[in-house]
Amino acid sequence: MKFNPNKAAFGRHETFALRYSWLTKGYQALGHDSKVFSSDNATVTLGVGKNMVNAIRYWLLAARLIEAAPEGLKPTELGGKIFGNKGFDPYLEDEGTIWLIHWLIATNPEQATSWYWFFNYFHKAEFTAGEVATSLFEFAKQKIKSKFSASTVKQDASIVLRMYARSRGNTRTPIEEALDSPLSLLNLISQAEGGRTYFSPPAEREALPTGIFGFAVAELFRVMDVRELPIQDLMYAKNTYPSPGAVFRLTENGLITKLEKMIHLLPGIFEIRETAGIHQLYLLEEVDPTHFLEAHYIEQCEAEAA
Repeated sequence: MKFNPNKAAFGRHETFALRYSWLTKGYQALGHDSKVFSSDNATVTLGVGKNMVNAIRYWLLAARLIEAAPEGLKPTELGGKIFGNKGFDPYLEDEGTIWLIHWLIATNPEQATSWYWFFNYFHKAEFTAGEVATSLFEFAKQKIKSKFSASTVKQDASIVLRMYARSRGNTRTPIEEALDSPLSLLNLISQAEGGRTYFSPPAEREALPTGIFGFAVAELFRVMDVRELPIQDLMYAKNTYPSPGAVFRLTENGLITKLEKMIHLLPGIFEIRETAGIHQLYLLEEVDPTHFLEAHYIEQCEAEAA
């Protein structure tokens, strides 16, 4: 989750944006064979071409659902909780899971450097694809110590926009590439008619579930190993760590509202206090971040049953 200039990744998606069925398809295949992605039969098992096999593997790693293991690859603990046989959402049917996937990718600078950069450090509300590419390249030149090419960085900038902005039927885009990613449902990036201008302004984000937001905050506290954080640090990325306010493109008022709902969702865990004129969020009791996920999915089940 913490940015390391010696560990960055550009272009590992084989130019393919994340597609709807890939996470569940890849995760389930890995459950049957830990070496499925390096198998000669991978294209048959997954029903896609070789480059797409690599892309599915990449997106599962970027979303922190699988990880390297001595025997090949294995599901992460979180991956099992979401996509396992008895997971919260094995078929990616809950929009809350898509918000979660977004957080997991945008806070993974080692595997998804461009996504981490865009959502934590690129704050223009209106921009062009060229501006994103130029800004990302400047960031890479200044911060990244490993080798990279300008063309790969530019390609990454394009994939970020393609994953989040709903396609506008650009006739120059191949039909397969125009397929919307599940992340486009979140409306974090929109595209003007004609496709030249993009928008990604902060908003209240009422559709962002409290439990998913709570997971993000609790995970940040755990990774940073802190008991309190200024609200400003939750709003804006600082000290090479991501921030929920930036990743979810929240307004300051939207962030405060989410924090208050999070505190109400699982009472006794967090509390907002003012200390020396600075509003801070305090962790009152250690909590496994997945408890917030459990609260979200239980709430969803109850809502469906009602």
